Amino acid sequence: MAWGRVSGPMIDYSNFSDEALEARLTELRQDHSDLDAAIHALSNTGVPDLIVIGRLKRKKLALKDEIARIEDFLNPDIIA
Repeated sequence: MAWGRVSGPMIDYSNFSDEALEARLTELRQDHSDLDAAIHALSNTGVPDLIVIGRLKRKKLALKDEIARIEDFLNPDIIA
């Protein structure tokens, strides 16, 4: 099953194994880190492109949201 776009509709994580979700988390965390490095590099140029930086920040936030959803699914906060 394809993961789809990060900003797309909510994914039903129950269709995936824990191993697949852990692998997806690793991939998302790497993408998040890569975007952070790109944003930092663009911000340190002589004339930063604020439109591109804004787009990258929105993608980074979407990744962070998906990371949080998967982590919440894998480790539900159950009140006893």
